[in-house]
Amino acid sequence: MRHRVAGRRLSRTSEHRLAMRRNLVASLFEHETVSTTIEKAKEVKPFAEKLITMAKKGTLAARRRAISLLGNRDIVDYEDGKAVKKGTIIGKLFSELGPRYLDRPGGYTRIIRLSMRRLGDNGQLVLLQLVGADEGTKKKSKASRKKAARKKTKKTVKAETEEVVEAEEAAADEE
Repeated sequence: MRHRVAGRRLSRTSEHRLAMRRNLVASLFEHETVSTTIEKAKEVKPFAEKLITMAKKGTLAARRRAISLLGNRDIVDYEDGKAVKKGTIIGKLFSELGPRYLDRPGGYTRIIRLSMRRLGDNGQLVLLQLVGADEGTKKKSKASRKKAARKKTKKTVKAETEEVVEAEEAAADEE
């Protein structure tokens, strides 16, 4: 029986699980979206959210704790075939991601299931994303769409009543 045994083993040793978790979260912070399996995404999501909450504090102690939990991997970009250092994961976490989520009380990541499955073992693939990375393509919420629809109907009703009143006045003037 597995009473009070938390976490998924993922068919890995504890060292391999720790390294995989660190690498997956570091890639998530670097690229802001990662394709992985549903089990790995569900295992990594709480760890990523705790690190972002730590980054919201922004203190030196929080930064050191994040380095000890995640490591401080460099962000490398290739330009003209040469590797160029763009910063570090912890630097991006504390300078960009922490301030982005200051007014958000949690729920910094989302898991989106993909229709395709992995070739080989037919594993369920998902996208693990940071919420708010695509601010420009954000759709209106249901409540705001309803309010807009109500305003639009009120305006059309007012316009129609004005037209009817004008038509009645014109008819009265003719008589």
